[in-house]
Amino acid sequence: MKINKNMSSLPLLLRFWCYFFVLCFHTPHRVLSEPLSSQQNATFFSTPPRGWNSYDSFCWTVSEEEFLQNAELVSQKLHPYGYEYVVVDYLWYRRKVPGAYVDSLGFDVIDEWGRLVPDPGRWPSSKDGKGFTEVAEKVHSMGLKFGIHIMRGISTQAFNANTPILDTTTGRAYEEGGRIWHAKDIGMVERACAWMTHGFMAVNTKLGASKAFLRSLYEQYASWGVDFVKNDCVFGDDLDIDEITVVSEVLRELDRPILYSLSPGTSVTLSMAKQVTGLVNMYRITGDDWDTWDDVAAHFNVARDFAAANMIGAAGQSGKSWPDLDMLPLGWLTDPGSNDGPHRQCKLTLDEQRTQMTLWAMTKSPLMFGGDLRNLDSTTYSLITNPTVLEINAFSTNNMEFSFVSGSGSTRSGYGAYTQSGYDRNAGMSDARFFALASCNDPKAKGWSDEAILGNGFQQVCWKEKSPAFCLNKRKPQWASGEDMMHSDGKDQLLASTNMEMCLGASPKQKLTAKELKRGSVSQCRIHANQLWKLNDNRTLINSYSGQCGIMRRVEDDVPSSGIRFWVATGQQAEVYVAFFNLNNRKTVISVKLSDLAKVLPGRHINASCQCSEVWSGKSYGLTGDAVSWEVEVHGTALFVLKCNPAKQNHPQ
Repeated sequence: MKINKNMSSLPLLLRFWCYFFVLCFHTPHRVLSEPLSSQQNATFFSTPPRGWNSYDSFCWTVSEEEFLQNAELVSQKLHPYGYEYVVVDYLWYRRKVPGAYVDSLGFDVIDEWGRLVPDPGRWPSSKDGKGFTEVAEKVHSMGLKFGIHIMRGISTQAFNANTPILDTTTGRAYEEGGRIWHAKDIGMVERACAWMTHGFMAVNTKLGASKAFLRSLYEQYASWGVDFVKNDCVFGDDLDIDEITVVSEVLRELDRPILYSLSPGTSVTLSMAKQVTGLVNMYRITGDDWDTWDDVAAHFNVARDFAAANMIGAAGQSGKSWPDLDMLPLGWLTDPGSNDGPHRQCKLTLDEQRTQMTLWAMTKSPLMFGGDLRNLDSTTYSLITNPTVLEINAFSTNNMEFSFVSGSGSTRSGYGAYTQSGYDRNAGMSDARFFALASCNDPKAKGWSDEAILGNGFQQVCWKEKSPAFCLNKRKPQWASGEDMMHSDGKDQLLASTNMEMCLGASPKQKLTAKELKRGSVSQCRIHANQLWKLNDNRTLINSYSGQCGIMRRVEDDVPSSGIRFWVATGQQAEVYVAFFNLNNRKTVISVKLSDLAKVLPGRHINASCQCSEVWSGKSYGLTGDAVSWEVEVHGTALFVLKCNPAKQNHPQ
């Protein structure tokens, strides 16, 4: 057990209580004893997780020294404000040498069982099979919790090496059916991660060897002292509900809580989220969020929908689950996909940063700061530690977008989109449609049918729910000699035109940011489950990669946010939180009537006697008239706290 060296500077009596607490309540992490009871589980993850993640500032290149420097600063500056997790994002196992990059092959460090281990060049304490044990111990000694990012299934490098599978119950290679199982027995090449095809592939979870492999991974993470796992390329367009289910089962059997997070969230729907919410603790609901206004604005529609569906704080794995709007790319950052560390300031204006912080708080999204804390400026620090914002994020209730609001000069702009009818600058106001994915259980997904062979030799699958029909040409997969055809029975590739070389995929070949609305991905035809589709008898068109079904949506249902938005929530001490958001490109006066606010929050006694303060300006005043009104800056926000004590309704102060 280690005691934080900073304790030595504390007053003697306070130091005594700190040591007493640690001695009484500290227990080393264990892996394979009795699982936690359901009553114990219920106490975990009861508020949105909060912490720091290395991705926005280091991409994949962070070193042990850089990570621990940031962890120390989290402990000193952010932990008093509830930030408790420090997370190493992806590719911590990749050697940082010439030729290595995000989707390179052959640069990863694996053990004899095909499991990824930290690159000892960047993580020197991992040598001699220690993994992240020493890093986790140092993080824990700071009073923090340690997290890592992992990808789907098994690495291509382990698959190519055909490493044996570890059976953790025996400590030997996994045996079943009279033989030893290896990586090539469980890996599914045709289900490689669509945006990291050289890196990782799904495993066939119907096999006992696959479950043994996944179990060996997570038991190893637990033995290292990991408290948080971010599982990537298993959700959204890359949905792998079978792997998520197996991993959740493994985590529940451990005797210590590990927070389970899913990523990315491209094209996530409510029906998809409802499949996983009970299995996890947080899950992304958009593509990657970077420091552009369009990325921030793209979160408003999806945040509204998930709040309205009561997904915020729903029952989750070992506690609650939280829709995740992604990390906060504020402060000192790097660039997406970069091989370089932090080298630039956040591009958002201060008003846009306040808008992001306010929306993340009002929606109770997890708060994972992404900037390099070694170069943390005072403005960013005050933004991410604002006590009212953090109170709303952790403890508010009745969080919702509210429609009874007006704004002078409010507009709704059109956005361009690739649609059935081509590029339409005013698509948001038209009846144009685009190809998207939805749960196959969604009744709206039942609209596809086979059409007769055309004169040019093609057969088509068509969406005919609305005239004119939207049709895609079909062809059978062109298998090369020796390729495995077991996963393509009855499935076709779909061609966007008569061009035999370009096929429709469900997931894009690169990660998308929140602002990039996916309209289906057309790329060179290849044998990959992403490009294999099957028309079911119930008229759904299912994709083999994600198990989701194709659907035609109206563009206006999915355009980026614009105009003005208004959110409300309630506090622990009868406060009413009111947030105005101006998504326009000019200042806008936004108003809401108190009578309308009272309708959406009955029993809160909202009237002109309430005391009101605006968080970002620091102004406090009593309400006058029958409305709350504020001139909001371009892309800005106003956040009000209304205190309406029923006992003082007739005696305003």
